[in-house]
Amino acid sequence: MKIGVNIKIDVTKLDKARFFKGKKGTYANIITFIDIDNKGEHGDNGFVTQEKNKDEEIQMPILGNATVFWQGESQPRQQQAPQQQYKQAEDNFDDDSSIPF
Repeated sequence: MKIGVNIKIDVTKLDKARFFKGKKGTYANIITFIDIDNKGEHGDNGFVTQEKNKDEEIQMPILGNATVFWQGESQPRQQQAPQQQYKQAEDNFDDDSSIPF
């Protein structure tokens, strides 16, 4: 089954010490847990966090949410297309001065 997922994260919460160099850029391992049958209190289907090492016993901070907007051949789960949501999010941004990089 195919699903469409809209993922929003707070990039200021990324642990830059966990970034790593690859052949084509600098990367961060991000993971998400999605429950397509249930929505959370904010209308999301899951959360997003940075991956931790297997031997680490810490809990990584939640970076943001994942929302399923399309599933299989069915109609979109939300009224708005993701492009419209992105436009709304951009309209809510005052400026780029708070971005740490």
